[in-house]
Amino acid sequence: MTANTPEKSRAQSLGQYLANVRTTKRMSLREVEEACAGVVSNAYLSQLEHDKISKPSPNILHALAEVYAVPYATLMAKAGYITETQKPKQKSGRHAQVPTFATDDLTTEEEEALLEYLAFLRSRKGGGK
Repeated sequence: MTANTPEKSRAQSLGQYLANVRTTKRMSLREVEEACAGVVSNAYLSQLEHDKISKPSPNILHALAEVYAVPYATLMAKAGYITETQKPKQKSGRHAQVPTFATDDLTTEEEEALLEYLAFLRSRKGGGK
């Protein structure tokens, strides 16, 4: 493979995923810090989103999953604690953060791509709330 060709699919890192979810929810780092009730600082969140920290503790991931309303298993998988095959399948409510008209469940890659695109669209509208 060439240097410009990804070896794996376009799977997002934990940091990219967290940044896209936060942007999609139109939350600032400080708002996330406040919502996490002292579990994580905005400086730590910034380091996570910039991939300077790739394996935060499970309790931090749990707090972020609650605040962002995303599956805890997704964050655990992206941090490397579990594999995608260990991730429990959710039968309903999987796309609470990604409204979609799809009749079939989206793959993880499709969901990530939608979050990334939505974050991009919202950033073009002024970058804030």
